[in-house]
Amino acid sequence: MADYKKLAADIIEAVGGEENITKAIHCITRLRFYLVDKDKADSEKLEAMDGVAGVVYNANLGQYQVVIGQAVADVYDEIVAQLGSRVVEGADDHTVIEENNVSKNPVARAFQVVVGTITGSMMPIIGLLAAGGMINGILNMFVKGNHIFELISPTDPTYIIISTLAMAPFYFLPVLVGYAAAKQLGSDPYVVAAVGGFMIHPALQGLVAAPNIIQNGEIVAGKAPVVMEFFGVTFNTSYFNIPVSLPNYAYTIFPIIVAAWLARPIGSWLKKHMPLALRSIFVPMITFFIVASLVLLLVGPVISIVSSALASVITGLINLNLTIAGAIIGGLYQVLVIFGLHWLVIPILTQQIVTTGESNINMIVSFTMLAQGAGALTVFLKTRQQSLKGLALPAAISAFCGVTEPAMYGINLKYMRVFIMSSIGAAAGAAVAGLLDLHMYGFSGSLIGFPNFAATTNPLTHAAGNPNNFIVFWIATAVCIVVSMTLVWFFGFKDSDTMGTGLEKKNVFKSAINK
Repeated sequence: MADYKKLAADIIEAVGGEENITKAIHCITRLRFYLVDKDKADSEKLEAMDGVAGVVYNANLGQYQVVIGQAVADVYDEIVAQLGSRVVEGADDHTVIEENNVSKNPVARAFQVVVGTITGSMMPIIGLLAAGGMINGILNMFVKGNHIFELISPTDPTYIIISTLAMAPFYFLPVLVGYAAAKQLGSDPYVVAAVGGFMIHPALQGLVAAPNIIQNGEIVAGKAPVVMEFFGVTFNTSYFNIPVSLPNYAYTIFPIIVAAWLARPIGSWLKKHMPLALRSIFVPMITFFIVASLVLLLVGPVISIVSSALASVITGLINLNLTIAGAIIGGLYQVLVIFGLHWLVIPILTQQIVTTGESNINMIVSFTMLAQGAGALTVFLKTRQQSLKGLALPAAISAFCGVTEPAMYGINLKYMRVFIMSSIGAAAGAAVAGLLDLHMYGFSGSLIGFPNFAATTNPLTHAAGNPNNFIVFWIATAVCIVVSMTLVWFFGFKDSDTMGTGLEKKNVFKSAINK
């Protein structure tokens, strides 16, 4: 392994020396410095160093960024070793927003902030999500009933253990993202992570689960509790006698990001007004209780109401015209995923599969996964930056295995046009699928789910389907991939997108060529 001590020392000197560095953090490829005076940094000297691929000044964040690549964590560790722990504490407190570098439109500006916060919160765990998605995809290839290798039963303990292992990062997303979001937004990461744990605690979900009832000696599911109905949403429990709609927070990210945002002003106010002797216990205790309560009382019901309305729109479109529904839902579905608003749709498509043996909603959703993978794959093929290639390929594979989060949050949303062009590709593929009457007879989608399109009759009802169903699947798949990749290649991504604005890069790929 390379010795990065000299490179770290040279970088410290080139950015203006130890006294010019307030804080330092890093992402997947870049060192991010908060400097006292950015003009003291010598960009030309930095760009001439072996091991440095470029420099960027991000005015929106007030960060002077040094592009390293895959060795960024090693270089960062050396920088911390030479400068001390002071550079890693509270870096987010030094975030600077310059008005002339953000959108003047308040809606656009709010969207920039939201997407930036989401992607920033997801970046530290993208590799973990990609690993889980790939493990789950490979495992599903060997499951009996998928018509590929059929070596293991879904009831086998080994299958259950590996599947649980693979999906654990997704189930615990509120905890992982809560910690990362709190670090980014400047709130207490441990408090926010604890709020995430509270949100997915089994006892909380047990409050709203349908109880088992014994009838004639057999256990049957009873009715879920109902406290009140509002705008078509069932408020299924209460808190201090206040009706609450409690959704399933597992696999979600947006509610915990809201919690991280709430925790900062609450925690800061308590620190200012709490006696020093009481802070260590009472600040986290009160912050934890208030934030968790606000999520329960406000965030959950709002998400449930919005999700219910969206679910009604989706089912209405499906019943109206499958081609039009494919285009609209296919183009917009992954936007719902960003905000966690898709989770009321999941039970609907699950119910379709259980009761009818197929799901046209899930068919459309499958193409949205495929398109996001195609977008990430295009970035992998087009970029000349090895660090970005190393992130994009696993993300694409994960999306083709049915898990889009690594592609969405690691690549496509970060370079927004990639996400938009991929969504257009999803709309095209889903519209063709709807037009040609494609049927989907299972849950898993994207490329890994192709066996669910192989049947020509419904395996549950034995009703006749499309005799050309499998051919239609591959036609729609080809349309989805070709449209997505073509649009991303020509309109969605270029390497200069990764360099931001501010200091201009003279030779982005110098370091990669030297290596």
